[in-house]
Amino acid sequence: MPPEADIASNLERIRRRVTAAADRAHRDPASITLLAVSKTFGADLVRSAAAAGQRHFGENRVQEGVLKADELRHLSLEWHLIGHLQSNKARKAAGTFGWIHSVDRLDLLRKLDDSAAELGTRPRILVQVGLAHEATKFGADEAAARDLVHAALAARAVRLAGLMVVPPIPDDPEASRPWFRRLRDLRDGLVGTGVPAASLANLSMGMSQDFEVAIDEGATIVRIGTAIFGYRPPPAPAG
Repeated sequence: MPPEADIASNLERIRRRVTAAADRAHRDPASITLLAVSKTFGADLVRSAAAAGQRHFGENRVQEGVLKADELRHLSLEWHLIGHLQSNKARKAAGTFGWIHSVDRLDLLRKLDDSAAELGTRPRILVQVGLAHEATKFGADEAAARDLVHAALAARAVRLAGLMVVPPIPDDPEASRPWFRRLRDLRDGLVGTGVPAASLANLSMGMSQDFEVAIDEGATIVRIGTAIFGYRPPPAPAG
């Protein structure tokens, strides 16, 4: 079976699972955005997914995303940056991505906002929260995340849209539930203090191995890569 047929079949399978998970949680499936994580996969596979009706795609690296977005600009896709963003790439990110999930520090927020204002773009941003404090992952701690939320509300061009978390990789999907619940509780607590609910409407959480648990805990964006595109090839050796 050609890769495009595999991708279409995989997407249909994931959509059915998203709908079933939403039904079990008594939620509207339409309230959940399926984000196809296309990092490391070529534009041809993104094109195949788009032909199967997929519109939202997630990239980890700014330059890779910029190249794909340019090559596929005629498809009117929604591009999300979900990987760590260095401040010196903020301008490129603000000019390409409609969604940036990985805002985790104040200087980055300011550079994104300044760049977006200069470029005339209005990217939606999510504050990435590092609940597990893993050394290998990024994210603001809860106190810093609250400060970022309030700073984002005062931004000129970027639009605060929610929170994001990348929990420890689970052996059992249920192991992710406490992290998802903590992110939801953080959001609800911020809304309770007066932050507009519309500015924190999105919770980006859940990947191929645990997205159904994330939906049960309130995810509005689930980031699915392997279950759509397959396993990523290992990086080529240096030299």
